[in-house]
Amino acid sequence: MEDLVAAALTAAKERGRDVADVPLTAIATAAGISRSTLLRRLGGSRAALDEAVRQAGVDPGGRPPVRERAIEAASRLVAERGLGAITLDAVADRAECSLPSLHAVFEGRDGLLAAVFLQYGPLPDLEALAADPPERLEDTVRALHRTFLASLAGEPRIIPAVFADLLSRPDGPAARVMAVHMPRIVDGLGRLLLPHVESGRIRPLPLPVLVQLLLGPLLSRVLMRPVLETTLGAALPSLDESIDLFTEAYLRAVALPGADRETP
Repeated sequence: MEDLVAAALTAAKERGRDVADVPLTAIATAAGISRSTLLRRLGGSRAALDEAVRQAGVDPGGRPPVRERAIEAASRLVAERGLGAITLDAVADRAECSLPSLHAVFEGRDGLLAAVFLQYGPLPDLEALAADPPERLEDTVRALHRTFLASLAGEPRIIPAVFADLLSRPDGPAARVMAVHMPRIVDGLGRLLLPHVESGRIRPLPLPVLVQLLLGPLLSRVLMRPVLETTLGAALPSLDESIDLFTEAYLRAVALPGADRETP
């Protein structure tokens, strides 16, 4: 098998492609044998060749990049075990990659967790919303609720795990992840809310207070959802109904008397 591995690596290098993307005919030519002989030696499938290349310390390709596999693996592990229980060893095993490759891509565990938060958190949708905000204040507030609900209630449950770790260990990995992304989150919220403050439609409260009033009820509703649903049952409004109620309550709390809800 060593000669076939060498031939596969040679053919891949000549073409500038991963081994998995090199046709068997080209590998057979590099090995000096026919394609049928190559297939016979591989037992009829190239899976054995790909595994032999992998055993030689080379990723044969044909799979998502290490970054994608690691983020997917880490997100599933976070949902299963919680943020604090995640180790690079466990992620490498689940993602079928090496520890050095994880360190090279993410520069350690905190970098990996930050990448997971970026993929499953609210930041991409928040920044898209800030780049093209709704015309009306009421629609902006409702859109903000829906943006954060999508990441809070989505699967895998990454954001609830982040908050659980943040509350239990203020100096743990969740705090470090939030420190990386919080400036961009606050900036996005400011771009959506502060123009309404400047136009006199929202009370001139500090931005942190405006954000806490906005997200506090939604966080409580989603994070306590399992208990609330068990305790209150049918009396508990649906998530969509809750968003409408939270939007109205927020506007009652921060909108100035007499101010309409149109865009600044």
